[in-house]
Amino acid sequence: MALIREAVWGSKQDFTVISIDRAVVLLAVPVVLEMAMESLFGIVDIIFVAHLGAVATATVGLTEGLMIVVSTIAAGLSAGAAAMVSRRVGEKDGDGAADAAVQSILLGIVASALLFVLCLPLAPSLLSWMGAGPEIVRAGSAYTRITMSSSGIVLMLFLMNAILRSSGDAATAMRVLWLANLVNLCLDPCLILGLGPFPKLGVTGAALATLIGRSLGVVAQLFILCRGLGRVVIGRKHLKVNFKLLTGILKIGVSGTLQSGITLSSWLVMARLVQSFGAAVAAGYTVALRIVVFSMVPSWGLSAAAATLVGQNLGARQYQRAEQAVWRAGFFNMIFLGSLSAIFLFFAPSIGRIFSEDPAVIAASASCLRIMSLCYVIYAWGLVIVQALNGAGDTLTPSVINIVCYWVVQLPLAFLLGRRLQFGPNGLFFAIFTSQLVMSLVSIGVFRRGKWKTYAVLGAEPAA
Repeated sequence: MALIREAVWGSKQDFTVISIDRAVVLLAVPVVLEMAMESLFGIVDIIFVAHLGAVATATVGLTEGLMIVVSTIAAGLSAGAAAMVSRRVGEKDGDGAADAAVQSILLGIVASALLFVLCLPLAPSLLSWMGAGPEIVRAGSAYTRITMSSSGIVLMLFLMNAILRSSGDAATAMRVLWLANLVNLCLDPCLILGLGPFPKLGVTGAALATLIGRSLGVVAQLFILCRGLGRVVIGRKHLKVNFKLLTGILKIGVSGTLQSGITLSSWLVMARLVQSFGAAVAAGYTVALRIVVFSMVPSWGLSAAAATLVGQNLGARQYQRAEQAVWRAGFFNMIFLGSLSAIFLFFAPSIGRIFSEDPAVIAASASCLRIMSLCYVIYAWGLVIVQALNGAGDTLTPSVINIVCYWVVQLPLAFLLGRRLQFGPNGLFFAIFTSQLVMSLVSIGVFRRGKWKTYAVLGAEPAA
């Protein structure tokens, strides 16, 4: 419990020196709590909006689909920033870490400005492009215009949290996101329903609440970075353009964006294939994915911890320790996902009943959960290793792995099993299982070769 408290309140320890197990816990716990709060916000937000009717709910759902593009860009830039900052922190180069943070923030500002210029006038067209009817476009344009034109705020929030997290300030990143989401949750009912002195704005109020909450989070991040309250301290001498750093971070970021885009686009195609088997199967698949996303939050925390430890230990030239950190994080993840797999195998129908009373939906979600979780013991290692490669600055290798596993293996196999061989929806689920298994085995093989240890990040010295 003392270790958990230290993780939540923030640790000042050197993660390149302390016990690897202790470092994994100190870095993973805040990320898990951070993502849990983000998931809670998504649930509560849609509850408030759902009371406004189907049009408002559909507007939020379609806009979330558009936000996938923003999430992809944010993931890519965050990967570049995290790789560079963690490497410099490991080298004990405070000025280098601050320079990398500033250049990453500059890239984020440019991306945010482009999003604002493109999305502000095009909001109604974007809704129509997503398939919205005239009623949704008429009622939801204001929501989409506010959300999409201010999506740069979301990008900056997650980018600077990646900077904090990769420097070892995972607890600070957690608190910033908690602040943003708590403000959002408090303002949601006030602006949506018009409580007290607040105007009743309906679904537009939800967009304003998100904008205000996330903006306060960004202000808090800038305050922490510029006032020296974290491990990365930005001073006036760092506020200059460094084209070498910009180019290097952008190079990693483009590969990271490609990596996320490959995964997301393959899942969109998979969702289209699932829908061809009817509404009940599509609903069951959606329920299963929501359960998986929520239940795997600890895995993402462990993966983030591995990425930070790899970057910092490579910077400290402790290559063996960097490798050991990944194996330990993978071991912990194997224990967790192995337990989760057992729960899904035995209790999948009961879990599905929480979300639906339709027997067909419950059956589809149960089949999806059971088949996908068959490889979780191996998949646990794949998840951690992919993020570890990102932490080393090698975002290109995971991108290639994703192309092979999702576009060469998963999608063709899904069509073959589901349609040609007539295994039905289970054929699609077995295709997902196969791609996850292949991804994990390939990732383990690539990691064991050790080439990632020689990956120089923006001037950092590679291993001999």
